[in-house]
Amino acid sequence: MVFEHLKKYQIILASASPRRQQLLQELGLDFEILVKAVQEDFPLGMPGEEVALLLSNRKAAAFEADFFTDSKLIITADTIVCLEGEVLGKPSSRDDAINTLSNLSGKMHEVITGVSIRSAARQVNFAVATDVYFKQLHKKEIIYYVDHYKPFDKAGAYGIQEWIGYVGVERINGSFYNVMGLPVLKLYEELLKF
Repeated sequence: MVFEHLKKYQIILASASPRRQQLLQELGLDFEILVKAVQEDFPLGMPGEEVALLLSNRKAAAFEADFFTDSKLIITADTIVCLEGEVLGKPSSRDDAINTLSNLSGKMHEVITGVSIRSAARQVNFAVATDVYFKQLHKKEIIYYVDHYKPFDKAGAYGIQEWIGYVGVERINGSFYNVMGLPVLKLYEELLKF
């Protein structure tokens, strides 16, 4: 088995995201889910990559030091969307989601996921960025998507694996799975070295 060296660990994914859970499962790992609530605020003007790493690290730091043993490995992640250097949060309302998607329409934006892998002895942090290019979206397409998929828990107000990704994304430069919320290839490479 490719992850034989990780058999000594109880692997914990600290994420409630069904997309991250699915991707980690598809990678072939046995894991449990344990989520701790954390603040998702960050300093204004902080670069996107630093924001993603800050939030991912904060999720790992939510576990007290004595939680970590030689047999526990925790994976945390946080995905953000940046448009023209500005970090876009999760939409706070229907109108906010519609405005966010209207702003993304016809433009390239960056999706950045920060990931932390932590055990008692070691911590690895990395961020992966993907450029996503949206076509010019019609207002009715945006409204249809928001009303039917309610993307209020998603950075940038969309999920690429949903309807809007099928009809709105012209191309991407980088990892598709990163846009879903977990840069699987980079995570795989880092786990092989852990």
